[in-house]
Amino acid sequence: MISAPGPSSEQLDHILSAAVRVPDHRQMKPWRFIVFEGEARARFGEAAAKIHAEETPDAGEKAFETSRGLLLRAPTVVAVISNPTDDGRTPVWEQELSAGALCYNLLLTANAAGWAGCWLSEWIAFSDGINSLLGLAETERVAGFLYLGTATMPPQERARPDTASLVQRWSI
Repeated sequence: MISAPGPSSEQLDHILSAAVRVPDHRQMKPWRFIVFEGEARARFGEAAAKIHAEETPDAGEKAFETSRGLLLRAPTVVAVISNPTDDGRTPVWEQELSAGALCYNLLLTANAAGWAGCWLSEWIAFSDGINSLLGLAETERVAGFLYLGTATMPPQERARPDTASLVQRWSI
């Protein structure tokens, strides 16, 4: 669980400055951030609930209420937006991988600075209505929502795969 306080604006700026130090072929900067703090989180939730009702009217009021509270689970939420450019030289796939690396680097950096963090996507990362609400261009998409704040309990470990079953040693 994550609660207040979250990083200050200055602390978040340091985290984001470190997070962008990821592989970035040709320095395309194929990502950007949208930061949600304070009342902006609740305003986003209200808009998200309306969009959820429009896109999935059969989901029910409980689901819409959950949508209202999505960004209220942490005091600071950072949406990482993947915005690749198809320049014919730098593969879009590499740029999308860079956005994923940035999300992970953001979590590692926040954790190293003493903050708890969680990387989630959920339906709000795949909704045309949310994309419109966030002002995303047609070529952009949400790489993830990064929830940052203070841990209220130790993180729960989950089962991990057996690495040996995933490794293949290539030879001729």
